[in-house]
Amino acid sequence: MTVQLDRSTRVFNAIVTGLSRLGISAFGAKEMVVTGRKSGAQHSTPVNPLRVDGRLYLVAPRGQTQWVRNVRHTPRVVLRTGRSHQVYEAREVTDDSAVPVMRHYLKRWAWEVGRFFPEGISATSTDAQIAAVVPAHPVFRLERV
Repeated sequence: MTVQLDRSTRVFNAIVTGLSRLGISAFGAKEMVVTGRKSGAQHSTPVNPLRVDGRLYLVAPRGQTQWVRNVRHTPRVVLRTGRSHQVYEAREVTDDSAVPVMRHYLKRWAWEVGRFFPEGISATSTDAQIAAVVPAHPVFRLERV
């Protein structure tokens, strides 16, 4: 399933990416650069990295997007804000350890991304309810390279 972004989301993403390139992290957002699985070209998108128990994670609130498919193909990603950048290796988390990450993510970012999740899914949902949406909204642990 390909997610089509509405105009307001595209505008918001462009603003967040622009601010990130200027060195301003809006609400902790960063610009992520990934390698295209087909083209080999560099693609960027704004993301909301999240630190849980000392580890850094990315959640794909919009589901199986192009960046998710690209990261699965080439797991090396760059997070940048202004001139500062850090290279990571992304590892998809598919077991029960994704549940607390998703819960923290929903608690922190539901105001922005809650509309992309099934109705009724929130930080207060049961572990089973959250575990059920993880396959549709992948979680990646980032290890610094």
